[in-house]
Amino acid sequence: MSKEKFHIEYVFDKVSKRSLWNHVTSALGLSSWFADEVNIRGNRYIFRWKKDVQAADMILCETGKKVRYRWVDEEDPNAYFEFIIHNIELTGSTALEITDFTEPDEKADSIGLWDSQVETLKRTLGI
Repeated sequence: MSKEKFHIEYVFDKVSKRSLWNHVTSALGLSSWFADEVNIRGNRYIFRWKKDVQAADMILCETGKKVRYRWVDEEDPNAYFEFIIHNIELTGSTALEITDFTEPDEKADSIGLWDSQVETLKRTLGI
């Protein structure tokens, strides 16, 4: 069964795009909110959560704007997770758009997990 694609957008007031970019692409940034520990070897990112370890490859990068990762053990050939950073011109805020894939019956849980992780990201950014 193929996974369902979904998008979520989070708005950040008073945060620089550069700082947000560092938090979605660097080992130090990702380990502050996304995983307990992150190691990078080329385009391979190794994420650790307590005893769980998963690897993902960075498969697309538009510096400062968009980064896409694909889990190494992902069975769905179309699945990935992606972070897009853009400005909201009307308010001057910065937005983080997340695209991910999940089983249809797990979509609410996946969104809840992202909500929780982004709350940690906001605290890490001081907002």
